[in-house]
Amino acid sequence: MSHRLGIIGYGGMATWHHKNSGRVEGLTCTAAYDISPERLKVARESGLDTYSTLDSFLENGDFDIVLVATPNNFHKELAVAAMNSGRHVVCEKPVAMSSAELQEMMDAAEKNRVIFTVHQNRRWDKDFLIVKKAIEDGLIGKPYTIESRVHGARGVIHGWRAYKVAGGGMILDWGVHLLDQIMFMIRERVVNVFARLHSIKTPEVDDYFKVILTFESGINAQVEVGTFCLKSLPRWYVNGDQGSIYINGWNADGGIIRTRDSVMEWQEEIVQTAAGPTRTMAPR
Repeated sequence: MSHRLGIIGYGGMATWHHKNSGRVEGLTCTAAYDISPERLKVARESGLDTYSTLDSFLENGDFDIVLVATPNNFHKELAVAAMNSGRHVVCEKPVAMSSAELQEMMDAAEKNRVIFTVHQNRRWDKDFLIVKKAIEDGLIGKPYTIESRVHGARGVIHGWRAYKVAGGGMILDWGVHLLDQIMFMIRERVVNVFARLHSIKTPEVDDYFKVILTFESGINAQVEVGTFCLKSLPRWYVNGDQGSIYINGWNADGGIIRTRDSVMEWQEEIVQTAAGPTRTMAPR
């Protein structure tokens, strides 16, 4: 079965989608709508039919699927219009500005009997898949704590993502990805949420946040993102009752550490370290 894709908002993510659409069997990218003449010029040069108004795009475009790849505050309006025209819709994340907007989008999909979904591309990230499979295969036993983080050091947020009106900030940018990964990996009900957001270098929106989720089995997951963290911590750090997983950064380099001890024993003597005496935390 073949499908044709029309894109709303021909910016950075849209060009990524267009470039990679050829990897999907039976999918052809045919058209783009944008309010920017400069971006429409780029789309035309890339071989697409271009439209400067939404009405002309939906009325005349040759496609059965619409990708919405605009700033976040326009997602609901554009997705609903596309579904009302009878097209299936793939919406970039975060899907909407609120749960109420999302409900309107889901209602439009049901009313028009079309497929509506959200693009969550980081479910296929190598680092995430390594951690997910290691947990599923029981390589560290039963996990009890998971840490997932992304640290940047530049202290800047690109373009419209720095503005509240557009749905900017790290919780709606990276947070949506990392929280989705955790929920996709741990298929349990969340029973408690703690969150702290800060605006360190970007006044209108959060540029640092920490979220801790507690699941019904007792597993806790910490998600942390910051744009001004001058020493990055591991991308993943997971502890189970039989070992630990760590992945350091974007190259997915890391490892699994397991203990051979079946019985844990107290250190007989207090160990003197540079930081002071300890017995419980004595190095193994």
